[in-house]
Amino acid sequence: MDTSLPSAVVSFEDVRAAAQRLRGVAHRTPILTSRTLDKRSGCEVFLKAENFQRMGAFKFRGAYNRMAQMGHQSRSGGVVAFSSGNHAQGVALAGKLLGIATTIVMPADAPASKIAATKAYGAHIVTYDRHRSHREQIARAVCEEQGATLVPPFDDPAIVAGAGTAALELFEDVGNADALVAPIGGGGLLSGCALGASELAPRCAIYGVEPETGNDVQQSLERGSIVEIAVPKTIADGLQTTAPGKITFPILQRHVREVVTVSDDELRGAMRFAFERMKIVVEPSGAAGLAAVLFRKLPLEGKRVAVVISGGNVDAERFACLLSP
Repeated sequence: MDTSLPSAVVSFEDVRAAAQRLRGVAHRTPILTSRTLDKRSGCEVFLKAENFQRMGAFKFRGAYNRMAQMGHQSRSGGVVAFSSGNHAQGVALAGKLLGIATTIVMPADAPASKIAATKAYGAHIVTYDRHRSHREQIARAVCEEQGATLVPPFDDPAIVAGAGTAALELFEDVGNADALVAPIGGGGLLSGCALGASELAPRCAIYGVEPETGNDVQQSLERGSIVEIAVPKTIADGLQTTAPGKITFPILQRHVREVVTVSDDELRGAMRFAFERMKIVVEPSGAAGLAAVLFRKLPLEGKRVAVVISGGNVDAERFACLLSP
């Protein structure tokens, strides 16, 4: 089994290098604006729409960046990943493009559309009970059995650097911003974006958003060490992580000004606003940053604010149910 990882130190240059690997492979996703959103939030908002990324979420960036750096021997053994859905799809699609066999450990209650899409990209699925089993232990056991390489969802330097390319594009397109707001699961997206912002917009305040029931990063930053919680009950299935990563947490400590939480009702409100007023579909996890801005959870009055919409993978039936009164 190949357990090698790039250096645990992630830099802005790593983000730049990731952008070169992703050029012509990942979509350069659009920046969306809304006068109604600006009025309701009290600030000028720029949405980085990663729901239009390949496979529907930012996760493709990190997965492809990680797997594109694997050597021939490692590629021949295939890769294993664990994910509730978006990282699963990102790894599966990257594997299809790079000719690498993929096995994904997914919770049995993951959204059906995410499981179906992961299978459609050619991955083999291993399911587990997220409330009774430890997904990383299962994935490592599969790696040992298959002689495969583990591709974690966030706690990997190449994954972080790949995620950071979203911020690279954002600041190139928008210019400077007073604040950047993004969802936090394990911290891969926010830590990567923070690295991009630190170089391109050094005065930009970095904010993270978690579900009210899943504020492990908020607690960790307040305590100054990693806090692990139980699997949170929230509609944001992509933010049901239980602790920040050992690689992502120090980056978050250095760069993040504040982490706030949003309720499931606020996530639904943001999804509804995005659908009704901007005509886009956003999954619950992807709507966290928008919810924080829309419901004024942060001191952003009169500011230029960049918000990452992290994904849009949600079953049509579930989407309709979540938005029903």
